[in-house]
This record gives sequence, C-alpha cells and structure tokens, in this order.
Amino acid sequence: MASPFDVLRVDPEASEEAIEQAYRERVIEAHPDHGGSPDEFQRVRTAYKQLQAGYEPEVDTEPELEDESYEQAGSRVEYLNYAVLDDHGWNLDDDDLFGKAAAGDLDHEDYGEFLVEPHESLLEAAENRGFMWPFACRGGACANCAVIVREGELSMPVNNILPPEMIEQDIRLSCNGIPITDEMQVLYNVKHLPELEELRLPPRPFEQAYPGD
Repeated sequence: MASPFDVLRVDPEASEEAIEQAYRERVIEAHPDHGGSPDEFQRVRTAYKQLQAGYEPEVDTEPELEDESYEQAGSRVEYLNYAVLDDHGWNLDDDDLFGKAAAGDLDHEDYGEFLVEPHESLLEAAENRGFMWPFACRGGACANCAVIVREGELSMPVNNILPPEMIEQDIRLSCNGIPITDEMQVLYNVKHLPELEELRLPPRPFEQAYPGD
C-alpha cells in the first residue's frame, strides 16, 4: 500500500511547507472537477490528514468522513445542493426551501449538516467530511466555489472576483470563507447561476498552472 508520502509525491524528509504545497497541487489534480476520480481525491485527502497527525505505518488510514457531534466549538452548517432544485420544482426565493429539502429524502451529498471547526474554511470542512464541492483556484479569484448564504454569515479574507452587488445577494466564496455564526444555511454548487458564468474558471487552464503535476 502506498504511503502518504507516495500519494502526495513528496520525500519523507520534506518540510511542512513542501508537504502543504504538494497537497494543494495534488488535491486539485485528483478532484473529479479537474479530471480526477472520487477514490483518488479521497486518497489525497487521507494522506494529508495522516501527515498532519504524524504518520506511522500502523495507524488506521480510514478517513473520518462525518462528524455529527456539535458539542465542541464551531459552526453547524446545513447545506443544500443547488443542482437538485430544478428536479424538485423548488425556487431559490422559497422561504421554506430548507424545510422542503429536509423532508425531501435527498441523498446525503445533496442535503445534510456538518460541523465546521474554527480553523476550517467552508470548502475544507466539506472536503474533510468526504464531500466534493466544486472549486478551481482556492484563492478567491474565481466563482467556481461560490455558495449562497441563506442564514448566518461567512467571512471572506480574500475576494478578488465577486462584485459588491453579488455580495449583497449573499453570494460568497467557500474556498476561503470562514463561518462566523453558530448556525448557517448554504446552497453550494451555485457556480452555474447565469450571473456567475463569466466569473468561473475552466478546470483545464488552472491545472496547467502547475507544470510539475
């Protein structure tokens, strides 16, 4: 079985900075939105978590996909996949949208809840729990990772793409957005909203930004 160093393609003596850089390149390469696969994406996530925890060969390599305990500090996020709205005849303006989703018997990847730890961005929290939410640049420079915040608030340390009118519409970037309220409701996968079309990055050009991949 490949070691975490093999999965991330780094030397066992690599520095923390080198491991972090290798992870950021590999997680983009492995993501299904960029030509990878769910299995490879999860292997990369697991390898990085192992190295962060202090890797030893005998430790359990199974990723912790779901944390349903909300007793610790953090933000509880209720999420809904924008892509399922048309299938059910739901509308973004529906005040009871999340109530309908809760009663809609949706798959777990389309609707549910998870806890965002204080140090996590919304995108990282989703990935750490086994979800594959869309993204491209991870640097606040495209709308691929955009979400709509229905309740609560998401701060954005970096925003180089969303104009003020979209911020007023509660559109935020999940790649670096940090929940700052105890409870949140977000619609993810909203990158195909017409107003975001010109703000998206196609996957291929971004992959080519990493010639060492």
